Amino acid sequence: MNTNADLLNQLRIDRSAGPPPSRKGLWIALAAIVLLVLLALAGWWLFARDKAVPVETATAVSLAAGTASASVLDASGYVVARRMATVSSKITGRVREVLIEEGMEVEEGQVMARLDPIDADAQRSLSAAQLSAARSQAASVSARLKEAEATAARLSRLVGEQLVSKAQHDQAIAQRDALRAELVTAQRNAQVAADSLHISDLGVDNTVVRAPFAGVVIAKAAQPGEIVSPLSAGGGFTRTGIGTIVDMDSLEVEVDVGEAYIGRVQPKMPVQATLNAYPDWKIPAEVIAIIPTADRGKATVKVRVALLEKDVRIVPDMGVTVSFLEKAPEAGGEPRRGVRVPATAIVQRDGGEAVFVVGDGSVVEVRGVQAGAMIGEAREVLSGLAPGETVVVEPPTGLAEGATVSTGAK
Repeated sequence: MNTNADLLNQLRIDRSAGPPPSRKGLWIALAAIVLLVLLALAGWWLFARDKAVPVETATAVSLAAGTASASVLDASGYVVARRMATVSSKITGRVREVLIEEGMEVEEGQVMARLDPIDADAQRSLSAAQLSAARSQAASVSARLKEAEATAARLSRLVGEQLVSKAQHDQAIAQRDALRAELVTAQRNAQVAADSLHISDLGVDNTVVRAPFAGVVIAKAAQPGEIVSPLSAGGGFTRTGIGTIVDMDSLEVEVDVGEAYIGRVQPKMPVQATLNAYPDWKIPAEVIAIIPTADRGKATVKVRVALLEKDVRIVPDMGVTVSFLEKAPEAGGEPRRGVRVPATAIVQRDGGEAVFVVGDGSVVEVRGVQAGAMIGEAREVLSGLAPGETVVVEPPTGLAEGATVSTGAK
């Protein structure tokens, strides 16, 4: 059994060297410090990047270089023909022959069709016979009048010599005067018969349908054997026309412009037309006239546009988009000065107009300008801005001088 002394001896402190300490905790601490530094740098970088204000920008365009190509307004319309006619006969009749086909070119006065002339020829023959009879009657009266005049002259000499009675002389004079009146009537009847024959000739000529002007046939409406009439008589079995022709030299464009924008359009204004069928073909054009009436249902005003370039590819009823351009400076005139920028880039600052110009390092500068007239959605800047400089479009309210922006072209 152990005694108390033995127990006390077992309570000694062991002062021998222990195992070396581990360095694993030290590396963990160093890694944590490095991670904190990297996070701090990343936060600073993100914070610095967020300070750049995102904006949209545009480039100032010189008015001298881009005046003629500046679009004031865009609109859509259709190609129409000022001279287009559905040709019909002046009388009702049966078609004998049709001499046209779709796509055929015709000259003014060219025969397009002929109607059956039987009735017209019969009427002309009757009128010719009536004229012949009237002229024969007039010739007969004229011969009798010559005899009566000779008799009256002879009796006038004899009555002076008292060789015939006064009654015989008066009777001869009366017969002569009656024949003179009868001759006048016969001559008038002959003239009426001649006029009737002329009308019958017109009736025969009306059986021939001719082109009223030079153009291209776009529709053939009748066939031989059908009845045609200038009036819609006889129901669906009666044609009202032979065919439709279009004068291709009279093609133009009609567009509907909204009332709110009609003030931007002026006569003689240059226009660029683009057919929907040929989107890469830019056709030069010009405003002919602004029709002085509005469509209350659509709130639009019709504008006529002349195509300055003729081509067989342009046909009626084609869809077309037109761009109304600002007028170019007159020949020999001084080129316009200044630039053109979006109207929303010009703001009010310190009682005047200014723009935010983006400089080196995407830093903006507030610059006072002298603004001019509107050009469509853009506006003139007469001074304070040079061509090629970049301006901020719709600058935010808090944007100030020296701010950094992140730009996006517009």
